[in-house]
Amino acid sequence: MEGEPYEVLAYEFLRMQQRKPVTKTKIRNLINGAVVERNFHQNETFEEAEIEKETVKFIYSHRGEYWFSGILQGSQRFSLTEKILGSKIQFLKPNAEITAMKFQNKVINIQLPIKMEYAVKETPPNIRGDTASGGRKPATLETGLVVQVPFFINAGDVVKVNTENGEYIERIEKAKS
Repeated sequence: MEGEPYEVLAYEFLRMQQRKPVTKTKIRNLINGAVVERNFHQNETFEEAEIEKETVKFIYSHRGEYWFSGILQGSQRFSLTEKILGSKIQFLKPNAEITAMKFQNKVINIQLPIKMEYAVKETPPNIRGDTASGGRKPATLETGLVVQVPFFINAGDVVKVNTENGEYIERIEKAKS
């Protein structure tokens, strides 16, 4: 739309009584990250954006800039700002392989794997007899993200987390004690 790629976040088809039907959308500009609500009529058309995808590696972050490099070509580096990445930054860890989205040969955003593994840095100790309730407790992961995990998870365990909603999925490895 208007020469820039957009991603549809929410979509709703509305048909009011004596009016033409409209599509109510919430769209995000993939270049600057701005989210806009807009209505479209049935006669509006758009061309599909040519988005290329390439696997890259996250290296480090410094003062709101997040640096990435090619998997095989470590010298091909680029950075994206915190504003563009949004909530994805809480899931980035060094050497994590992710997908870079390119538009007109320029990297505009990243796409995280749906499930990623993280080491649990800190979590409160278990309380004996609490397991029957099947409850949850907060755990701080290696990236600083706090997720709710089952009571049997301890510091040092490796857990799998869904990067779309930030929820615990399963324990991968138990801490070596």
